[in-house]
Amino acid sequence: MKEQVLKQSKRFWDGLEKADTAIMRSVCDEKCFFVHIGGNADLDKEMDFFEKKVFMPTEIALHSQEARLFGDAAVVISDVDYGLLLGGQPTIHHFTTTEVFQKQSDEWKMIQFTFTALVH
Repeated sequence: MKEQVLKQSKRFWDGLEKADTAIMRSVCDEKCFFVHIGGNADLDKEMDFFEKKVFMPTEIALHSQEARLFGDAAVVISDVDYGLLLGGQPTIHHFTTTEVFQKQSDEWKMIQFTFTALVH
């Protein structure tokens, strides 16, 4: 089961790196909520940031991931360097992300995604 959750997480990260909102949406529950340094957003608002190129990822390096299962819920903790263009300027941020998934029928869906900035 952990492998299934980690596979969904990887699909989301692959979609995020490509700014492919169709892939990201396919992993998320329609009520998924995002918390990050720039503010909070529901799924539609978060995807809008990518579609309007407010967020323009350049490179994502996942250093480690750990999945923990809690019945029909799972938490994935990821250590990641997230490169993106902000205001046309390249930036790289080191984050721990907390991804919460819920088992829905036979599929794990992301219901919460939180970025926590790490100080080097």
